[in-house]
Formats: sequence, structure tokens, C-alpha cells
Amino acid sequence: MINRINPNVVPDLVAAIEQAQQNVQNTTQQMATGRSVNNLSDNPAAAAAYVNTSALLSQNDQFQTNLTDLQGKLQAADSALNNAVQLMTTAISVGTEGANGTLSAADRQAVAQQVQGLQQQMLALANTSYEGTYIFAGTNVTTQPFLADSTSASGVQYNGNSNTTSVQISEGQSMQTNVGGNQIFTNGSGNIFQALNDLVTALNSGAGIDAANSEVQRAFSQLTTQRVFYGNALNQVQTSQSFLSQEQVNLNAQQTQLVGADMTQVIAEQSQAQLGEQAALSATGQILSLPTLLSYIKS
Repeated sequence: MINRINPNVVPDLVAAIEQAQQNVQNTTQQMATGRSVNNLSDNPAAAAAYVNTSALLSQNDQFQTNLTDLQGKLQAADSALNNAVQLMTTAISVGTEGANGTLSAADRQAVAQQVQGLQQQMLALANTSYEGTYIFAGTNVTTQPFLADSTSASGVQYNGNSNTTSVQISEGQSMQTNVGGNQIFTNGSGNIFQALNDLVTALNSGAGIDAANSEVQRAFSQLTTQRVFYGNALNQVQTSQSFLSQEQVNLNAQQTQLVGADMTQVIAEQSQAQLGEQAALSATGQILSLPTLLSYIKS
């Protein structure tokens, strides 16, 4: 059997050196990035799955941003309504005091002035804003929702609307973010401003104080009922945030499984690649330094 000898080994030597250098470069890149897949050609299936999980992570980040923004708005609303509840509690106490038959007209007028002060504070709470928009204006968030109006029976005019908004908090799930201010403060089942206005009138006149106090009680009950929405919404936000945080951990773990490099193995592969590169360079040097047949003929 005759073995043929390649008369031109240079291309093979160059290819061997290039492959060895590529191996070193690949392992160096893996060590720098901590990833075993840095190019689509490294592992097309893993790269495609990685792109998909990256998209899910990006979506997850957006949901978390939505929740963070919503949480701030809900907390501002809940705080305002908590203060409103305290004002109504005070109004009930003051109204009960004003119903005392032993009070003089001057005393009742002093109590009425206290209620008027509560009215003004309630108006400020109803016009609470968050990041430049009014919380209790429905969707008309750039217009102050409640204005003092002496010609109105309730003493205020509502310039908002009853519309609600929603925001997406997870894949396929949205939640309502607000309740119209008219539903909270001027509800037909318990109009806060009407009740306070009627109490002031009753205290000043000395007639119908008990009926006005009952009206304040109904408005107070309606307020606490409406406030439940914001408490429930805050709980839902917190639950969703916990879910998304865990989902983010899971997605990051999936990405690590898909493209994460085993650093111990990479270090070993780099050492082997460097030895391979050195061997290829050494072999090339030795082969290229050998005398050729032409050298012998010339000699």
C-alpha cells in the first residue's frame, strides 16, 4: 500500500492554527460573559429560547413598572380617604355636640364654624393630586374636580366624570385603578358635601340638627364603603408584585440554564485550547523549518 504525502501542508497548518485560536477566543469570551452561548451559531435552539425569555423578562419589567406607579397613586388616594374618614368622624362628634339642647345660639354658630372648617379641609382632600394629575376626577385628571359653589345645595360643583381607568399588571390581567370622585364624595346614597352643608345650616338655624347628623352618618358610611376599593386595590398590587418578583427569578434561572457557562469546565477547556494553540504553532514552526527536496538538489 502506498501512502501519499501532502506536498503542500501550509493550508492545513494555517487552518489548524486558526481553529486553535478560535477555541481560545471562544473560551475567553465565555469567561468574560459567563455565558456558553454568545452567538446564534453556538447553539441556535438555546439562543432562540434565550431571546424568548428575554422578551418575557422585558414584559415582566414593564408590568412591575406599572404596578410601582399604580401603587404610589393608590397610596395617595387611600391616605386622602383615611384623612377624609377622620374629618367625618370629627364632624359626627361636633354635630352631636351641636345637638345639645343647652347650647346657646352663639355656641351653635361656633360649632357651625368648626363644621365649615371641616368642609374646607374635605374639599382640599377631594382635590388631591398625584404627580400632577387629580386622583378623584375620573378620567378628567387635568381639571380640578371639585370647586366651591355657594349656589349648589351641596356647596360644591363636580367637574370630573364617572369614568374609570385600568392598567395591565400581568399577561392577560388588568385592574381598575380609580373610582370617580362623584361616587366617593357626592354619592346619592351619602353625599359628604351635602351632609356637611346641611349640618352647618341646621346649626346656624337651630332646627333639624338631628336629621343633619343622621345625614352625616350616612355619608360617613358611604365614604368607608367606597374606601374599600383602594384598600383592596393595594392588596392586589402587593400580591401581583410578589408574583412578578418570583416570575423574574424563575425566568433568570431559565436563562442561566439555557446559556450559562460552567466556569470550571470553561477554564479547563481554555487551558486545553491554549495547549492546542501552542502545539499547532510549534508543529508549524518545525515543519516549515525542515529542508525541502529542492534544497538537497541544489546542494
